[in-house]
Amino acid sequence: MLPSVTRILYASDIRPGSRPAFRAAMSLCGHYESKITFLHVVEPMSSSAERLVRSMMSSDPSLKALHDESLQHVQQQVVERVERFCREELDASEMLKEGQLEARVEEGTPWKKILEVADEINASVIVMGVRHHKSLLGDTPTKVMHHSRRPVLTVPLQP
Repeated sequence: MLPSVTRILYASDIRPGSRPAFRAAMSLCGHYESKITFLHVVEPMSSSAERLVRSMMSSDPSLKALHDESLQHVQQQVVERVERFCREELDASEMLKEGQLEARVEEGTPWKKILEVADEINASVIVMGVRHHKSLLGDTPTKVMHHSRRPVLTVPLQP
């Protein structure tokens, strides 16, 4: 049994089939009446890809604006996804109170950013889905588990 759970970090790849992991995070949230942060991490472009884009858009100073706009678009998608999940899958007794759920989109190396945000919000537990590919659990969940100083709950997902 987990000790008192006050903050849950749910890390999502927002791919189809990830609802069971969010359901587990929401269940914990309801059980402990805690706060939950829904996090999606966008990997940055490789330096070679960034150089290529910059060379193609060298005369256009809007590269940063385009980048920021795309992150805002992903943020909006995450918020809409969370709202849709709550509307479609939660009954009245499971609904969260105002301020109990936060949705965030960050840019960086996924496993590092997950741990960074977990530290920032002082998460009691990290919840994430795992798709069995690459390695036994997948690269990101494996690295999060190996480097985390807090409990990590992994939920098996369909590949």
